Amino acid sequence: MNRHLSNFFADVPGLPGWLVVVMVVLGAGCSSQHYRKSADKEAYRAIQDKASRVPNMDSNFTIETNALVLWEDLPKITEVDPALGEIGSMEVGTHILSLAKALEIAVKNSRDYQNSKENLYLSALSLTLARYQYTPIFSAGANPRYSGELTKNVDTLTDTHQLQANPNAGVKMLLNSGMKLATALNADFFRFIKGGDPRLMADSSIASTLSQPLLRGAGYRVTMENLTQAERNLLYDMRTFVQFRKSFTVDVVSQFYNVIRSKEQARNEWNRAKSFRQTAERTRALYGEGLAKRADVGRLEQEEISTDISLTDALVSYQRNLDNFKITLGIPLDAPIVLDDGELKKLRIDHPDFNTTNAVRVALVSRLDLYNVRDQFEDAARKIDIAKNQLLPDLTLVLDASASAPRGRGLPELDLQNANWSAGFDVNLPLDRKSERNAYRASLVNYERARRKLELAVDQIKLEVNDNWRSLETAKRNYDSSVIGVRVNQERVDEQNLLAEYGRATTIDQVDAQNALTASLNAQTSALVNHTINRLKFWRDLGILTIKDNGLWEEVNNISTP
Repeated sequence: MNRHLSNFFADVPGLPGWLVVVMVVLGAGCSSQHYRKSADKEAYRAIQDKASRVPNMDSNFTIETNALVLWEDLPKITEVDPALGEIGSMEVGTHILSLAKALEIAVKNSRDYQNSKENLYLSALSLTLARYQYTPIFSAGANPRYSGELTKNVDTLTDTHQLQANPNAGVKMLLNSGMKLATALNADFFRFIKGGDPRLMADSSIASTLSQPLLRGAGYRVTMENLTQAERNLLYDMRTFVQFRKSFTVDVVSQFYNVIRSKEQARNEWNRAKSFRQTAERTRALYGEGLAKRADVGRLEQEEISTDISLTDALVSYQRNLDNFKITLGIPLDAPIVLDDGELKKLRIDHPDFNTTNAVRVALVSRLDLYNVRDQFEDAARKIDIAKNQLLPDLTLVLDASASAPRGRGLPELDLQNANWSAGFDVNLPLDRKSERNAYRASLVNYERARRKLELAVDQIKLEVNDNWRSLETAKRNYDSSVIGVRVNQERVDEQNLLAEYGRATTIDQVDAQNALTASLNAQTSALVNHTINRLKFWRDLGILTIKDNGLWEEVNNISTP
C-alpha cells in the first residue's frame, strides 16, 4: 500500500508544495521534546519581557532544578559538645551549614519555592495560549483511502481498486477589531489502481469567510479583553512570586536562627543543671558536717530533677526544629548536617532610624501586592464596559467568497470563472439577555468589592508596618533589658558561689540566682534573634527588602522618603 501511495502522489500533476509538507508532517510528527522546548522558550520569553516592570524579579528564572546537594566542601563537626549529650556524639562528623549555604540550598530544593516558580511558569504558559488566539492559526490534514470492490456481471467478475486522498488546509485569524477571517483549501484526488479509468481525477476548491461584528463584540477593548487580562495576570503572578521570595527568605532565616537559638537554650539548661549538681554536692557535704539543713539538700535535688527535665525538653525541641528546617530546605531528614551556631555570634542590634509615618509612605508606594490590588481594581472597572457591550444586539457583516476547479484539474488551475461571493448581515435582536444582564450586574458588584478590597489592603499595610515597628522596638528594649539582666544575675550567681564557700549562702538564693541567670541568657538570645527577624520583616513589609538570586538579602542602609 505504501508503494501505491508513493506512486499516487508522484503522479499528481502540479502537486502543491503545501500538500507535500502536510504529508511529511503527518508521517513524521514532532517529538514531545520539541514541544517541551517550544513551550519553555515562549513561557520564559513572556516572563523576561515583563521582568523590567517587576523590581527584584529573579534574573535567572527557571523551573528546572538541581536537587543534588554536595556536602563535601562544607566543614565538619570535630568535637563532641558535652551540653548535647548523646546528640553531641552523633553530630561529630556531620557537616556544618552556614546561613548563606542554607538559603542557597533552599532556593534550589525547597518544595514550596519550586511550587511557587511553577505557578508563575503556568501563568506564563497560559499567556502564550491567549496570545496564540490572536495570530494566524493554520490547520492541515488528509484522509487517504484505499478501497476495493468485487462485482459480478453475468459470468464476469470485475475487481476494482481505487486510491483516494482528500488533503485540506486552512487558516483562521482573529483581528483586534473583532473581525474573523477563515480560509480553507480542499482537494479530492483519486485514481483507479486496477479496473476503471487509470487517469488521475481531481477536484479542488478554495473558500474564505470574513465576519465583522458591528455592535456586540466589536471594538479593540472587547476583542482583546482575554489577552489583556492574561497579560495582566502574568504581571500579577510575577509580583506575587517576588513577594513570595521575600517572605521565603525571611522564613528560612527565622527557622535557621530558631534552630540555633534552641541549641543555645539547651546549652544554657545544661550549664544550669551542671551548676545545680555542683551546688547540691557541696550542700550534701555541708549537710554531712552538720552545716546545712536536709531541706536545703532536698530543694537542690528537686532543682536537679527539674533542670534535667528542662534540658531534655530543650534537646527534643532542638532536634524537632532541625528536622523541620530540613523539610523547609527540601533535603532528607537523615541529611548529615548541623547549623553553624557561630551565626548567632554575628548578630548585632541594628535598629532602623525611622518613624512609622515615613515607613507607611514607603510601603504604600513599594509594596508589590498593593500594586496588584490597585490593578485588579482597574480590571473590575474595565469589565463593567465589557459587560455592557454584551447587552447590545448582534449585528455582524459577513462576506463569503469561493472558487473551484472542474474535475480533472488541480489546485494550480482554479477557475475564477467558477467563483462565487456573497455579502450580508447577521442580526440577532437582544430578546434573550438574562445571562448577560446578570453578568453586567455582577460586574458592578465586583467593582464595589474591588474598591473595598483596595481600601482594606491599604489599612492592612498600615497595620502591618505599625505592628512590625512595635515588635522591632519591643525586641530592642527586651534585648537592652536582657543585657542588664545577664550582668546582674551573673553577679548574683558569683556572689552566691562565694558565700557558699564560707557556708553562708542560702539555698533559695542560690536557686533563684541560677534560674534568673539562665532565664536572662535565654531572653538575651531570643531578643537578639527576634530583633533580627523583625527587622527583616519590617523591610519586607515596606516592600524594600531586596533578595539576591541565591536567596540572600541586601541590608537596607538608608531610605528615601517619597
